[in-house]
Amino acid sequence: MSCSVTNLIPMLSGLCSFSSTSNSTTTWLASLAIFPENDRKICNGKKIRRKVEIHRVSICRAMVSKTVQGASAAYAKEMERLSAKESLLLAFRDAGGFEALVTGKTTDMHRIDVNERIIGLERLNPTLRPTTSPFLEGRWNFEWFGSGSPGLFTARIIFERFPSNLANLWKMDVVIKDGYAKITAIMRLLNSIESKFILSTKLSVEGPLRFKEESIEGLLEAPKVDEDTIPEQVRGAFGQAVSTVRQLPAPIMDAVASGLKIPLSGTFQRLFMISYLDDEILIIRDTAGVPQVLTRLDAVPSPMTESVPEYES
Repeated sequence: MSCSVTNLIPMLSGLCSFSSTSNSTTTWLASLAIFPENDRKICNGKKIRRKVEIHRVSICRAMVSKTVQGASAAYAKEMERLSAKESLLLAFRDAGGFEALVTGKTTDMHRIDVNERIIGLERLNPTLRPTTSPFLEGRWNFEWFGSGSPGLFTARIIFERFPSNLANLWKMDVVIKDGYAKITAIMRLLNSIESKFILSTKLSVEGPLRFKEESIEGLLEAPKVDEDTIPEQVRGAFGQAVSTVRQLPAPIMDAVASGLKIPLSGTFQRLFMISYLDDEILIIRDTAGVPQVLTRLDAVPSPMTESVPEYES
């Protein structure tokens, strides 16, 4: 079969203007035009090119649909997480808060309800590597101790030894900064004398979730007294105690004023893991799986700030 060059020129120019998808498709169609066995081959080539265009449009639509579905799923998960956080905070209030917890007034129903909501929030943890997250640093308030935790054990000892109107554990918080933690427990005596104990510990990163905590020292600060709130029946004894203290030598007075330091290096250590962390709530569990829940007290740090150095595996 023969074909003149004059007849090929308009045919090739028409094919080149028609093709806009790819060089490979244009070249293939041109080859059919140069060596046509019949008009049917050229027609079939155009149909295949059209199928290619339709296929590409379908792929684009599928990609857009997948992106929209992914965004919707992420939004739904975030709404579920925020709802679980609010539910947990409400469960704390229903259980009576920190005071009811340390005085032993929380019921089994309250404890199982709070534990159920803790587990529900942990499964939505948004921070994959909490031990090196900038959100970890800051000042946190203890909201909840699980049964058997050291904090709850200490509080129970205080309330078993002293009546609630004589002594009570008022507050506990922790400041985490640069791989160290300072845990502060504030106890009130006679609702007038505030005594503060500070435990300093070192935190060593042992994995994306796990820390090792080692004690450094304890500090028992000098009590702060609000004389206006001291009960009448103990004011005489209090006055005598103050007079006795004022007669102590100056070095002893200075030592009392600066607080009593207790070296604790090497006496206490434990392992714990962070099961949940965001900009407002921190949940940790010890080796027995007992949870502690803390809420942030200070401003949220910027996620762009430099984080704690990575651990060495």
